[in-house]
Amino acid sequence: MARIAGVNIPTAKRVEIALTYIHGIGRTHAKDICVKAGLPAEKRVNELSDAEVIQIREIIDRDYLVEGDLRREVSMNIKRLMDLGSYRGLRHRKKLPVRGQRTHTNARTRKGKAVAIAGKKK
Repeated sequence: MARIAGVNIPTAKRVEIALTYIHGIGRTHAKDICVKAGLPAEKRVNELSDAEVIQIREIIDRDYLVEGDLRREVSMNIKRLMDLGSYRGLRHRKKLPVRGQRTHTNARTRKGKAVAIAGKKK
């Protein structure tokens, strides 16, 4: 099992797909990494030599912001918006959708489970 950027990537999958298990690397970045490392597209992780794994590790460390560093930067950006008191920061603070989505209905992912309101008593 290859360990890259603190993540155990699956061994049976193609390298291009397995790299997407690292937070911050999607399909496009994974393809770019494979091209920079000179790996064929159909090569699987269990077929990689130690030198190739080290080369992939070096490319990721040098060129990409991944895992803990990326999470830290994203959380710092959100915290900065909240401290500024910008509209987006206020939406983050109230745990409401930030990018203009409607909240009258929907927005359950962000707001949490719906709370029932008691009916009017007679």
